[in-house]
Amino acid sequence: MSRSSLDRLCGKRPLLADGAMGTNLFAAGLPVSQAPESWLEERPDAITALHQGFVHAGCDLILSCSFGANRPRLSLWGAEARCFALNRRAGELARAVANEAPHPVLVAGSVGPTWQSPSLSEDEATEVFAEQMAGLKAGDVDLVWLETMATASEARAVARAAIGTGLSYVATASFGAGGLSPAGMTPAEFASAFEGLASPPLAIGANCCEGPRTSLAAAAAMPRGQDIGLAIKANCGLPQVVDGRARHPLGPAEMAAYAGQAFDAGASLIGACCGATPDHLAAMRKAFDERK
Repeated sequence: MSRSSLDRLCGKRPLLADGAMGTNLFAAGLPVSQAPESWLEERPDAITALHQGFVHAGCDLILSCSFGANRPRLSLWGAEARCFALNRRAGELARAVANEAPHPVLVAGSVGPTWQSPSLSEDEATEVFAEQMAGLKAGDVDLVWLETMATASEARAVARAAIGTGLSYVATASFGAGGLSPAGMTPAEFASAFEGLASPPLAIGANCCEGPRTSLAAAAAMPRGQDIGLAIKANCGLPQVVDGRARHPLGPAEMAAYAGQAFDAGASLIGACCGATPDHLAAMRKAFDERK
């Protein structure tokens, strides 16, 4: 997918990306000690139902259940040999829902960090992500979405892998209230990670963070070329323990207000992250439609 293709899809309004994968699967019964990707084989019906919930809420783009489906992360539960197959399955489940949607829906392959940087060189990390990308491409995703990147080196490795696989990509990273990623990367350093590559990202921005405020601030601090869009996918605030369970404090109304702020900031891709249910996204859809 080219930047011009994304522009044609967006028209004069941004695309609404979906909400959380992990926290919704935990709410559906996935044990907190178990990787969400394990349900690609054990409970594909639950993943399909979640995709359908987001589409019903009005999302224009859904992300596959593949955030932690790179070989180093999969090795933590003995699934590294199934890397290609799990990513292909993740793409296929999302594609099947998109194909049956009542409105056009894009499928983005979710790609998260290995959390092993800097023990992996950039070239080694590129090989790791290339394996994941091959599976996602076989699953028929439209593009890939780099999420929660913590270092510029790993973000660049994912981008190189996407380019080598022939996939367009969106790139987002997570930052704290101090403006730094968990590894100490600044928004400007993240934006510069893609300079000089054969293909620039369709959009760059921030995801998760500590809620909408930090996501919006981090995205605004990223210098970008005129042909690169802005992507924001904030979580519903930092989780709080209530009755022994972690709950995110921001409800649909607060996330609708954030969606409006991101819309007014000129973002071309707006979604939500941890804690965001289809109800949150339905409220965000309404906020979009009220800005026609």
